[in-house]
Amino acid sequence: MTATTPQTERREFQTEVKQLLHLMVHSLYSNKEIFLRELISNASDAADKLSFLALQDAALYEGDGTLQIRIETDEAAGTLTIADNGIGMSRDDVVANLGTIARSGTAEFIQSLSGDQKKDSRLIGQFGVGFYSAFIVAERVEVFTRKAGLAADQGVYWSSEGDGAFELGDWHGEQRGTRIVLHLRDEEKEFLSSWRLKELVRKYSDHVAIPVMMRDEPAKTEDGEPPAEPGWSQANAATALWTRNKSEVSDEEYQEFYKHLSHDFNDALSWSHNRVEGKLDYSSLLFIPAKAPFDMWQRDASRGLKLYVQRVFIMDDAEQFLPLYLRFVKGVVDTNDLSLNVSREILQNDRTVASLKSALTKRVLGMLEKLSGDAEKYQGFWNEFGNVLKEGVTEDMANQETLAKLMRFASTETGDAAQTVSLADYVARMKDGQEKIYYLVSDSHANAAGSPHLEVFRKKGIEVLLLSDRIDEWVMGYLNRFDEKDLEDISRGALDLGALEDEQEKQAQQDTDTAFAGLTGRIAELLQQDVDSVRTTHRLTDSPACLVVAEHDMGAQMRRILEAAGQQVPDSKPILEINPQHPLVERLNQEADEDRTRDLVMVIYEQARLASGEPLKDAPGYVRRINALLMQLV
Repeated sequence: MTATTPQTERREFQTEVKQLLHLMVHSLYSNKEIFLRELISNASDAADKLSFLALQDAALYEGDGTLQIRIETDEAAGTLTIADNGIGMSRDDVVANLGTIARSGTAEFIQSLSGDQKKDSRLIGQFGVGFYSAFIVAERVEVFTRKAGLAADQGVYWSSEGDGAFELGDWHGEQRGTRIVLHLRDEEKEFLSSWRLKELVRKYSDHVAIPVMMRDEPAKTEDGEPPAEPGWSQANAATALWTRNKSEVSDEEYQEFYKHLSHDFNDALSWSHNRVEGKLDYSSLLFIPAKAPFDMWQRDASRGLKLYVQRVFIMDDAEQFLPLYLRFVKGVVDTNDLSLNVSREILQNDRTVASLKSALTKRVLGMLEKLSGDAEKYQGFWNEFGNVLKEGVTEDMANQETLAKLMRFASTETGDAAQTVSLADYVARMKDGQEKIYYLVSDSHANAAGSPHLEVFRKKGIEVLLLSDRIDEWVMGYLNRFDEKDLEDISRGALDLGALEDEQEKQAQQDTDTAFAGLTGRIAELLQQDVDSVRTTHRLTDSPACLVVAEHDMGAQMRRILEAAGQQVPDSKPILEINPQHPLVERLNQEADEDRTRDLVMVIYEQARLASGEPLKDAPGYVRRINALLMQLV
């Protein structure tokens, strides 16, 4: 440390920070230049936050309202400095922001890292690298910072070599804001070149809305006198990208702005840039990510758009402008229809906000409709965000029809859980005379694909949608019709194939019901504690029996979810349907011995439970009964 370095205390990093630092340095070496983008982005955020707070307290500017970022190099010392005069940090802020990763999903993220450099570089980018990216190129990082509004002697010094600990001390800071000094590794001295740094600023940060200033090259003198002190010049355009005409913005500029905004390492999947004037007056720039963030399933995690009013930054994560099921969308909304002193509380009850939310929601859904025209791209989106989008079917009645078009499901036609079809695709392939869209909900794709409920549909060549995500039964409770076709769960209620069955088949079913009434009555008596009723079925061709949920009862998947959450569920029993053409059922119909009848009934019932994904109530008893039946074959 230099002689001017403050006295410090040594502290340990949070465990996740230690792991992240190690993996970043070793995984992002091929993308090391992104450190500058991340540090400039953080500095820009600090300036935005100061401008917002100064709306209420102009004294925070401390007489200097010209916000800027400065980049400076010292070739002799081997240092690169990025400084801003934004909001700055207090001692508590430094500990919270530079000593820990205060972000939901951190533990899951760390567990996902494997040590595979190529794989981990994508994951780290998905998580966002932020301040710690400095250690990709620096052997030591120093931070000098003072929060706006605090006294000069309340500045803070922070330093670390990225080795698991950091130094923390007091610092006398006349200037508010944050100065980060990177002591570059010997092999990273390319970042001392002004030309190289300006190239990176133009590449990654040209859209940053405040000036990024750099030292000019010292002017040469002809008389041998020392060169004059170089001045400063602006290295970026410093124009808010969403205020520009979209015809003037390149795809590369949009992608770099997305990475600046989201701290994502991946390119955005798509975006929409719009200027609206009329009843509403606003600009929006919305992005759909290619990869889901690690905290997407934490519904209380930070989300929302970056809000500007009349080009003035107001807040990050303004969640009032999009519904929860679109929480993966990143972007900016800049409106002239709100006041500069708007707060989160005001946003919740503002009619203008409700109108903006409706317009922006339709805009995002329109983006997704357009994206769905590219089947491969949309499949990638669906794999990442499909389960989140499904929530909209239950929450957004106004847009349910549009959302239904965006839904994707595995089906008996694809034969693969990863290949999905739309409801429109399904309807286009429906059989002549088919009046309903058939689907099956199970706890896994394998169980759905192997379900006995599919047997008659396979026999007749009727496509069935196979649903196995945890929220599917809940979602389908709201999605009842599509394209004037009812959606029907084939594991629920009595099966009616309508015109897909001829009169001869319907009469045969009635005759079978009558012929086997005695058997179904015997089985119902033996299983009265377990099933609601017993009946013959025409839905089975290969299996002896299956369980059916009564028309208005809760399905097994929803029941398991609620029970796992500790909620009470209403009592209900399934219906047992038997296949009278199956040899086991025929044998049962002829069996006179009561004990063997009871064992065979239990085995048939327990197999039906297993086929439906339900656990056995008496596994040892099932094994004993199976063994007894097998012994009769020996």
